[in-house]
Order: sequence, then C-alpha cells, then structure tokens
Amino acid sequence: MDSGSNPQTASANSGVEASDAAPSKTPLDDVMIAMDVVDTLRHDRSLVERELNDEARRKDLIDRLRKIYSGQGIEVPDRILEEGVRALEENRFTYKPPDPNTLSTRLAKLYVTRGSWGRYVVGLAAGLAAFFLVNYLVFERPQHLKAEAEQHELTELIPARVQKLVDDIGSEASDGLVATRAEAIAKTGLNAASSGDLAAARKSEQQLKNTLEQLRAAYEIRIVNREGDVTGLWRIPKANPDTYNFYLVVEAIDANGKRVPQLITNEETGKRERVETWAVRVDRPVLVSVKADKDDDGIIQNNIAGRKLRGELDPQWSIEVQDGAITRWK
Repeated sequence: MDSGSNPQTASANSGVEASDAAPSKTPLDDVMIAMDVVDTLRHDRSLVERELNDEARRKDLIDRLRKIYSGQGIEVPDRILEEGVRALEENRFTYKPPDPNTLSTRLAKLYVTRGSWGRYVVGLAAGLAAFFLVNYLVFERPQHLKAEAEQHELTELIPARVQKLVDDIGSEASDGLVATRAEAIAKTGLNAASSGDLAAARKSEQQLKNTLEQLRAAYEIRIVNREGDVTGLWRIPKANPDTYNFYLVVEAIDANGKRVPQLITNEETGKRERVETWAVRVDRPVLVSVKADKDDDGIIQNNIAGRKLRGELDPQWSIEVQDGAITRWK
C-alpha cells in the first residue's frame, strides 16, 4: 500500500511544484472567447445593466451565457464566462480614444496625414534651401572672398609694394628730398593699411607709383605746332575778370618721338588729369614771342620749352613759365 501510494503522492507533489515553478499563461483561445463574451454582452446592454445589479442576477447571467454558447455547440467553461463578465465591468476590451490635446496625439495625426501636407513642406523646404544657396553664392560668398582679398592686400600686398616703391624711388631720385618725401608718403600708406583704411593705403601707393614713373621718364617739352591745333591762347579767369592769363600749348615727347602722358592739375577746375597735351601759363611777352616766330614762316623754330631728365621730378624750362596750367580750352 505504501509503495503503491507513494508514486501518486510523488506525482501530485511534482505537479504542484511544476505549477509553482512555472505560472500558467492564459491560452489565446480563452482570451478570444472572453472577448466574444464581452461582445455578446454589449449587444444587450440593458440586460447587462439589470443582471449585474446583484450577485444572484450575475450568476443568472452567466447561466444564460452558457446556454447561448451551448446552443451554438460551444462549450465555454464558467471561469471564461466569469472572466468575460469581469472584463465588461472593467471595460478591459473597450477602446478608449487618446486625448486629442496631447502632444503625442497631435504628432501622430500629423504623421498619418503627411501625404496631404508633406509635399507642401518639401516644396517650401526646397524653396528655402534654394534661396539660401543663391544668397550665399551670389551675395555672401563674393563679399566674403572680397573681404579676404582686401585683408590680404592690407596686411601683405600693399606693405610689400610700398616698400619696393620706396626703394626704387631712392635709387632713381637725384635729389635726396624726393626720397625723403617718398618715405613720408609710404609711412602714411602703411599706417592706413594697419588701421584697415584700404582707400587711403591705395592712394598713398598710387602717389608713389606716380613719383617713380615721373622719375624714370625722360622727354622734351615742345610747343605744339600742328595745323589745326592751338599753339597759344589767353583766358579771363573767373576769380579775377579784370586780368588775362596767357598760355602756351605743349606736349612731352620721348626719345622715340612718342608723346608721354602727364598728370596735370587744371587750375580752372582743380582736377588732376592725365593728358598728352596741356597749356602752361606764361607771361604775355613769351606768348607774343612765340606768335612772332610762328608768323614768320608758319614754323616755330625754337619749339623746345623745356627738358625733363631721368631721376628728376620737374622739367628744366627754357622759357619763363608761371605756376598754373589748364587741360581744356576748347
């Protein structure tokens, strides 16, 4: 007896231990049946509200559900029926829509409806990207490159060029005062460059270039004597209408017979112009003498008004000239 009963006892004990060690899960079929029970109950909500008022009616409802399923040939255990009734009471299988005012709900709706508004957003993004790209390529990048180039010119190019010009002027000038003046101009330009004033720095550099160009030039200053061209003239200055200014028209000719353009300040306008012919102011007797020379045979025999030697800034005049010149008289 003991040996026969021990296996049963061991078997029962082992069954309990297995149940404790691995909790059972509700089979999927049971869950589906419970959901069907809830659905059946929802179709007769008034009956449910009556039957669930007390425990007796609740049991009667379970009996009626059992008969319904039995009539369909489905055997549903009472525990499943009770689980379905409890699920109905707890609204376990009832869908509750999310709060439409929460951020997550709104984001979800945006995602779902992306097909209707997405193409507009993509188009807007593409338009903005194109705008910023064009703005960068057409405006920002050129300005950035220009700023970089100007900064390089201020810090590297202009100082190097100015120093080279000063050195060249020092080697070309026959008068030490010219080199001293060039150094003063260079200092002004370098100070402007270090302070970021590009226009002033360029102006000083250009002054040095003009000085070096003038130092290296060599030419004769001849009185113009060509048919159709004016040789001499007189003007009544606006500042002093009671007097006359007399001028001889001249030009600079180099050793190859080419005219050398000159930077001349027009005393009537105050503007400095680069011209090939200009009129230098002289006394009236000088103009009369030249006129008499030309009237003799139509040729000005003594047409050399001065000479400019290399290494000097100013020409050496062979006639008496006054300070002042004009660039336009027609």
